[in-house]
Amino acid sequence: MGSMPSEIRPEIRPGASAPGPIRTGGDRSGARSGDGDGADTGGRSGPLAYPPRQRPSRRLASRFASRAAAGPGGWTTRLVLAGIVLAALNLRPAITSLGALLEEVRDGLHMSGTVAGLLTSVPPLCFAVFGLAAPRLARRFGPAAVVLGGMAAVTAGLALRPFAGGTAGFLAASALALMGIAVGNVLMPVIVKRYFPDRVGPMTGLYSMALALGTSLAAAVTVPVTDALGGGWRLGLGVWALLATVAVLPWLALLLRDRTPTSAPAPAPVPVQRAGDGPADGAPAAPSVVRSPTAWALACFFGLQATGAYITMGWMPQIFRDAGVPATTAGVLLAVTMAMGVPLAFVIPRLAARLRNQGPIVVVLGLAGLTGYAGLALAPAAGAWLWAVLLGISNCAFPLALTMIGMRSRSSAGVVRLSAFAQSTGYLISIPGPLLVGVLYQHSGGWGLPVGLMAGLLVPQIVCGVLAGRDRTIEDESGMRH
Repeated sequence: MGSMPSEIRPEIRPGASAPGPIRTGGDRSGARSGDGDGADTGGRSGPLAYPPRQRPSRRLASRFASRAAAGPGGWTTRLVLAGIVLAALNLRPAITSLGALLEEVRDGLHMSGTVAGLLTSVPPLCFAVFGLAAPRLARRFGPAAVVLGGMAAVTAGLALRPFAGGTAGFLAASALALMGIAVGNVLMPVIVKRYFPDRVGPMTGLYSMALALGTSLAAAVTVPVTDALGGGWRLGLGVWALLATVAVLPWLALLLRDRTPTSAPAPAPVPVQRAGDGPADGAPAAPSVVRSPTAWALACFFGLQATGAYITMGWMPQIFRDAGVPATTAGVLLAVTMAMGVPLAFVIPRLAARLRNQGPIVVVLGLAGLTGYAGLALAPAAGAWLWAVLLGISNCAFPLALTMIGMRSRSSAGVVRLSAFAQSTGYLISIPGPLLVGVLYQHSGGWGLPVGLMAGLLVPQIVCGVLAGRDRTIEDESGMRH
């Protein structure tokens, strides 16, 4: 007789999903794990390995992990899809709606020019600081529950800041909304990886497209909505809390669904991870990102593309206006640049997910940006529409960076850490950029040096993006086994 196989694959009934490999009594390696990575058999032998008891603080995260392991289907799929789209729509209106009414807010709150200038650097600062808390919260409560809390914070912040009586209250309410946005920034790639592991590219594209749509929508309609509501900036800003409220609903429904016990659950084998596999979702063990060259390259790539995006949003209309373009047209040109992210944010992640190396896409996007900045320096008014389109293409490095975050780790635990590290570090890198452009513009009296700086930053962005796009994972670089 041959030797007993190390794995038993149970019979699969028609219509039932195939369970994962089941550990036998003869395979004990890696069988103990505090978070459900493997089974703690307690010394028992037999064909099944039962999951270990979990601490109460991890039960909520375990429920989400078990749902994700089985794969979303039916009602869960619709909830997660709606949650992703609605959350993405709300990750930028808090910023772009304020930009559209900044002059009115300054006058209404008697805000100094210095404070108003620093206000443009608050979003990346909050994204960097609060994004660091997202992995710990996700491990304790589960990513979906934390996104729910983030959307609730966005709703509260947007609803409270119009009623602020002074600058301090306005900044505090804005920080509350930005805190919710920060955890959403970090955990959206994790949600995609967890619930749609075989569709990272398309789902990241959908998320990025919704984010770009929310960004351009808030910039385009905030002023008309404010005028329609009587011209008060408080109502013009507060109306965006309604959209954020809608984004809370699917995540709340998902949380309630996962907390509701099913009636008469049928006993079934528990899928157990084989010895030698990477850590399962919810496990404390995860690859180290600070020692990964790919993680650092991805963080720098993310930070440099964020620098370019914030410079574009803050200064591009002024560049066109100083070149003689009417103010209304300059605003439309910025809207065109932002709107380019709507279709391309869906196409680029799908293409990136099909390639083993995303370096060529990085190069193409960088060259588009270099051409656009060259046009701004040489003929800003004559080719304004073309430069706006090219810079919009270049700004699509953002959805590419999000896609690479999901592809550079094999586990959700790794994606959580990589997403938090890359985005927090990246947003810290992006803080000085818009301020430096303003200083150069003020002291030089023109746009030659600032535009030269913008173009120069694209060179290290391309280099870092090529390095981050190589076909490897942070687990490979930290020595973790498959």
